[in-house]
Amino acid sequence: MTLLQSAGIAVLIVIAAKTLAWLVQLKLRNAGLVDPIWAWTLGLLAVFYGVFGDAPPALRLLLALMGGVWGLRLGTHLFIRNWNKPEDWRYAQFRSEWGPRADFNMFWFFQFQNIFTLLLSSFAFLPVAFRDDAPPPWAWALALLIWVASVVGEGLADTQMERFRGNPANRGLVCKDGLWRYSRHPNYFFESLHWAAYVPLAIGAPYGWVSLLAPVVMAALLMKLSGVPMLEAEMVKRKPGYADYIRTTSALIPWPPKRG
Repeated sequence: MTLLQSAGIAVLIVIAAKTLAWLVQLKLRNAGLVDPIWAWTLGLLAVFYGVFGDAPPALRLLLALMGGVWGLRLGTHLFIRNWNKPEDWRYAQFRSEWGPRADFNMFWFFQFQNIFTLLLSSFAFLPVAFRDDAPPPWAWALALLIWVASVVGEGLADTQMERFRGNPANRGLVCKDGLWRYSRHPNYFFESLHWAAYVPLAIGAPYGWVSLLAPVVMAALLMKLSGVPMLEAEMVKRKPGYADYIRTTSALIPWPPKRG
């Protein structure tokens, strides 16, 4: 299968996935299901490109495993977190603001997210899956090192937050446990780092430089477009200590907090 054919099928995959998410939210009246489907779909695209690319088999296998395991873990975490819970307040706010047009708008909002799904998968996966040769041995090792650090780090951040939320004594308080002491969004940092894991595997590939855009797009999406400004504005209202947390704690990259 050619690169162009694979990219065309990828478009159909993401449209079908988000349409499924939309149909399910019609039944459940909970749009939060789109979050795990987003992660699962990206993982599926890594496997798809790994199977149908033309790079050396070992490289395509590594790509499929890295992207597939990452997507499976994150999607499953988000699914468990959201299942049988009230709709995420951001989606609920959209639904309230949109009124009678909520279902129509939600469909196109879900499909709009596919732009970023396709950009990320194209930047990160295509240069690896469709190259004629393999990267040097050190690049394989570096890619695996970054991938392990990112997946373990994101999983640890998620676990620390879930443990904090699960303690009734912490209601209304700001989580500063573990990684959350050093970053307001350590899960987003490791999420962005994950997309850097494909950069070493694209070294020497035609247009391999585009893989550098994947972590940049992910960081910009998380910190500027997908809700962090909206989320933090809401947290300032809900939690009295959050404004101070913003003042003293790095937004993304883990760093020792400021004093005072």
